[in-house]
Amino acid sequence: MSLRAFILAGTALSTPFFVTSAYAQAVPLDDLETSSFDLGEIRIEAEDAQNLLGNVTISEEDLEARAPTTAKDIFAGESAVTAGGGAAIAQKIFVNGIEESLLSVTIDGARQNKSAFHHTGNVLLDPALLKSVEVSKGLAPADSGAGALAGSIAYETKDANDLLEEGDNFGGLATLGTADNGIDLSSSLALFGRASGFEYLLSATRRSGDDYEDGDGDVVPGTEADLTDYVGKFAYESQNGHRFEFAGSQTEDTGLRTSQAGPGGILFTRPDFAGITSGPSVLAEGLSRRTSYTFTYTNTQPQGIWDPLVQISYNEQEIDAIGVYGVNESLSGTIKNSFAISGGTLTAGIDFFDETAEGEGRGPGPFASSGREELSNVGIFAQARQDISDRVSVSYGARLDSQSFTGADGSDFSDEGISVNGALDVILSDRWSLNAGLASTWGGYELGEAALVNFGSAWNYAGFTTSRAEAARIGLRYDYGGWKFGAALFHTDVSDIAAVLPSGGARGATADLTSQGIDASAEYSWYAGFVRANWTYADVELDGEAVGSTAYYLGRPMGHIVALEGGWQIDDQWRVGGTAEIALKNTDTDTTLPGYEVFNVYATYTPPAAENLELRLGINNLFDETYASRSSDGIDSSRVIPLNEPSRTVSFTARLRF
Repeated sequence: MSLRAFILAGTALSTPFFVTSAYAQAVPLDDLETSSFDLGEIRIEAEDAQNLLGNVTISEEDLEARAPTTAKDIFAGESAVTAGGGAAIAQKIFVNGIEESLLSVTIDGARQNKSAFHHTGNVLLDPALLKSVEVSKGLAPADSGAGALAGSIAYETKDANDLLEEGDNFGGLATLGTADNGIDLSSSLALFGRASGFEYLLSATRRSGDDYEDGDGDVVPGTEADLTDYVGKFAYESQNGHRFEFAGSQTEDTGLRTSQAGPGGILFTRPDFAGITSGPSVLAEGLSRRTSYTFTYTNTQPQGIWDPLVQISYNEQEIDAIGVYGVNESLSGTIKNSFAISGGTLTAGIDFFDETAEGEGRGPGPFASSGREELSNVGIFAQARQDISDRVSVSYGARLDSQSFTGADGSDFSDEGISVNGALDVILSDRWSLNAGLASTWGGYELGEAALVNFGSAWNYAGFTTSRAEAARIGLRYDYGGWKFGAALFHTDVSDIAAVLPSGGARGATADLTSQGIDASAEYSWYAGFVRANWTYADVELDGEAVGSTAYYLGRPMGHIVALEGGWQIDDQWRVGGTAEIALKNTDTDTTLPGYEVFNVYATYTPPAAENLELRLGINNLFDETYASRSSDGIDSSRVIPLNEPSRTVSFTARLRF
């Protein structure tokens, strides 16, 4: 690490002490415990500025319109964030073509680990209670957590206060839906209430169905819906604003999934494939289960210089793929405080995680393997966000992380690294603004794939090292009346990524991944609606060559993706809208990837006599396109039968608040 980086990091990390001193001089000591500040929105944190910097917020309003039932639905209308993979067990998220395992992913602040098996998704998620999603495409701030090499994804779920109407102390939300392709029944029930400072929310979701058909009318095996989700959230808030929250959840996807014989002659579930060309497939039950517990303390009435957050979380992700079994465990925590500084805020604190990857093989000889890796991290961080003049707003920060790693052979490694970032928003005129940002992020060590630890041969760690990412982004935006336009160039380079899925057990093998291109958007909005178009071109390369569609834990060949979205609130009863995904033919890869165009539309109706009831009719894949998502696994492989997405699907959902 260069001396310049150390100086930048030291300056940022020491800022809280200067802030405290300056604040104490400005405010009499007797008032420190009672003074509070309402700084308003810092301009660089405004939605338009953050969008151009690659930090997209999918709001509660967006989620209400998209009505997601899968992870893929959450990001409909977002060209830079894609997903594919059939059943929930297989769905993976990619940001500018980089897999989410290289991003910092949290749910209500709780750190999420990567998948335990490469043919399944990284974070199993039921979106029924989602409140918002924040995606950082390359320029993650220092307070978003360790390992944010290519950015971050932060999911936030609703609590009782988000669901209760003002003046109500008890309520419920029941949803019942069905579709003519894949989902026989989708149902959820949430009960929530508050009394004397106490709050609770209890929720259950169940989705079941059959294998869906693709646009050619062929049944896609192993895609049946079979998801169960339970959530419990409890809180107490004192009259002084001290708030204590506990949340627990378990999400499970089971069902019959496509499976084939693999190494050692044992059966492997591969729910991300429709099949393989080298042999037959059978249907066998697979399992993906995520269990999370989180305790959080905040103060909703911060006084003086203190606006704290204390959080500790446990997360477990379990995969049973028949021939192998793996589980990732993560214990993580954060202590931070937001300080008032001139023109903005500074968030500083300490965080940690302690994670393991452990698995076993169920085959003969070397395929009856077992092993465990351990990774721990302690980090300190500071991130400032300020309006420094009427025209210039900045965000800058740094973090220092120290890691220790224990390999499956008992070998020990330790290292530390500094990450720095900076971004600015400059008003050029009453219509034009400039945004730019840079980040250098230390990624540390990578846990290997839990289910395959020592599988086939003992893992070795010769050359095992830490990773680092360099990211840059610059763009312009135009805002006049109801019109908004923006375009930005981006470049993310992640180097020395250790082999998570090692060939011959060589965990010290490394790879370099690059994603570069352009993000552009155009939007027109009026009092009752909006139309928006996003275009992303991401050129993703692995070790200097176009990345393939089976580069697990790394990336996918995105190329050109266009996303459309619109909505119109016709009156108090009717709303219509839709999304579209258009992928252009990609000739950058060894095998040309075909283009496709998929359109989805919906209409909602609220009866005047029952304002607490919403009826929704949706039609996905309106023109019955036969296609495999650009981010699906194996679409350029001669050994894989790609998993096509569903054909035209008509769905009906009723949602009742009480």
